[in-house]
Amino acid sequence: MLSTKSESDITSLAPSSPSRSPKRPVYYVQSPSRDSHDGDKSSTMQPSPMESPSHPSSVGRHSRNSSASRFSGIFRSSSGRKGGRKRNDKGWPECGVIMEEGSYDEFEDKAFTRRFQALMALLTFVVLFTVFCLIIWGASRPYKAEIVVKSFAVHNVFVGEGSDFSGVPTRMLTINGTMKMSVYNPASTFGIHVSSNPVNLAYSEINVATGQLKYYQPRKSRRTVSVVLEGEKVPLYGAGSSLTFTQNGAAQVPLILRFEVRSRGNVVGKLVRTRHRKHISCPLVINSVKTKLIKFNENECTYD
Repeated sequence: MLSTKSESDITSLAPSSPSRSPKRPVYYVQSPSRDSHDGDKSSTMQPSPMESPSHPSSVGRHSRNSSASRFSGIFRSSSGRKGGRKRNDKGWPECGVIMEEGSYDEFEDKAFTRRFQALMALLTFVVLFTVFCLIIWGASRPYKAEIVVKSFAVHNVFVGEGSDFSGVPTRMLTINGTMKMSVYNPASTFGIHVSSNPVNLAYSEINVATGQLKYYQPRKSRRTVSVVLEGEKVPLYGAGSSLTFTQNGAAQVPLILRFEVRSRGNVVGKLVRTRHRKHISCPLVINSVKTKLIKFNENECTYD
């Protein structure tokens, strides 16, 4: 049988009086967010009637709220100290990466750019220098050497019978002389090198005397040049039969003085040069007995 409890038992099971149980301390935790939002409000908080010691349940709820407030406050304070960091899509804070001055590709690009700029500068210099040289060359082209044959002096002339190296009998011609000509260089910026192919004195297409011309002439100058022509016992073969002799035994020998003069001017060293050629031909008649100076008029010689 169930026995009914007495009033004394019920009284003993009732909660103890607050006066008998020790007082639990009440903690008030104020979170930083609440301080920041309240601003100038008083930081002193009064306990509400629900949080009085006479209500144990409210005290338990308050302790749970206090712990939650402490936890949230610590999290917020810790997160507040690191609030400047960004977070990635997974929620992890992003770390600062130390960037190098440049990657390998950037270094290669810069090196290629420098090489390209150096190449362009070189090509530009070459093009400009080439244009400059062409301008100088074009400006120096009109300065041609002016050549005039003045005279030919016969020193020795002899026409006689003889035989060539193979023993064939023929007429032989020996002649020595000096040709003089005037050369003028009109260029004021460069000198010229004057030369010639062999200066030939020909009888009926046979060269009976030969000489050579080669020298240097300064800028803006005029010079008279002498070329010695010599020929000894030159066989005339069939051409010798056309020679005519006078009563005193003198022979009139028609000759042609023929040669080519070449002039070269170094305008800019050996990079820019000017070259000119001139073909000269002068007819003359020599007396085998009388040796005299033969002068050429301006129109007696041809200059091509």
